[in-house]
Amino acid sequence: MLRRLSWRNFDFVLLGLVAVLTMFGVAMIRSAIAGNETLAQLPSRQALYAGVGFVLLFILAVVDYHIWLDMSRVFYIVVVLALIALNIAGTALFGSSRWFRVGPIFLQPSEFAKVVLILVQARFLARRGEAINRPRVLATSALITGFLWIWVFLQPDLSTSVTLGVIWVAMLWAAGLRFRYFLGFGLAGVISAIVGFPLLRPYQQQRVIQFLFPDPEARYGEIYNVQQALIAIGSGGLFGKGYGQGPQVQLRFLKVRHTDFIFAVIAHELGFVGALVVLLLLLGVIWRCVHVARRAYDTEGALIAYGVAAMLSFHTLVNVAMNLNLMPVTGLPLPFITYGGSVLLASLIAIGLVESVALHRKPVEF
Repeated sequence: MLRRLSWRNFDFVLLGLVAVLTMFGVAMIRSAIAGNETLAQLPSRQALYAGVGFVLLFILAVVDYHIWLDMSRVFYIVVVLALIALNIAGTALFGSSRWFRVGPIFLQPSEFAKVVLILVQARFLARRGEAINRPRVLATSALITGFLWIWVFLQPDLSTSVTLGVIWVAMLWAAGLRFRYFLGFGLAGVISAIVGFPLLRPYQQQRVIQFLFPDPEARYGEIYNVQQALIAIGSGGLFGKGYGQGPQVQLRFLKVRHTDFIFAVIAHELGFVGALVVLLLLLGVIWRCVHVARRAYDTEGALIAYGVAAMLSFHTLVNVAMNLNLMPVTGLPLPFITYGGSVLLASLIAIGLVESVALHRKPVEF
């Protein structure tokens, strides 16, 4: 379905917010590596991913999102096959198989699975309308999500598999699923967490146990990292220690600074004010996605934008809560800021889809 392009409909505010956050992320990664020569290439590599990502963003935005929806089944099959292949022959890192290595580049299919799920469910739910409240239709939607979810879970990647579930439930809510079903989802989630805990890998179980029963004397592992993150955040004060001047970061007391705990780096070096500004910018991105959803041409477009908003909201909430020791440590990123090529590309692709919904929100006039 073709529509006339009117750049007045393009959400330049959303693009500007994403661009600022992405450039800021590169700058914070540069500070976070703290002169570590083995990590010296990370800022330039992140900038390269950003450049590629913004090109993809504009390509996705210019093409009518209905075309991407028409291709969603193909994308779904490709991602599932990639995840299956990854479970068979993937590169094992940190006790899991999540990446394909292509030369110096690591690709993480599970990050793109989130975007594919948004597309597939937007097409499925929009075409069913009120029928999504029928058990058979809801079960089919669950199977679509579940078949993608199981291959991510088996990597194992618990945080991403939970994210897929959150995206699905959020899109069901946006599509008009009745409230009583969500009560069932909540009960099922609690039961699954209890029953499924013994099935987790030992390091995953340990993260949960350490969160619930922390060892204050720990000098390594997740508890140590969280302790250092809390020290970094608390010592940042109102305006921080200054960019590139934070001792917790520059003396490398804080570990995995450029990924899981980059929010602690921001709070340490730029203070409460800097961290608040970053969170407001992220809130602005999420709000613009919701704004696009409300003005979308059809339900499919609205569900795409709502799905992306849900994904970014959950990433932000969990990452910040993890840094504040309000949730167990996970690998979920701070959107557009955390180091990682795949997650940055997937996030920018998602924004490209939202921009496509904004840009193609009016029918062709003849």
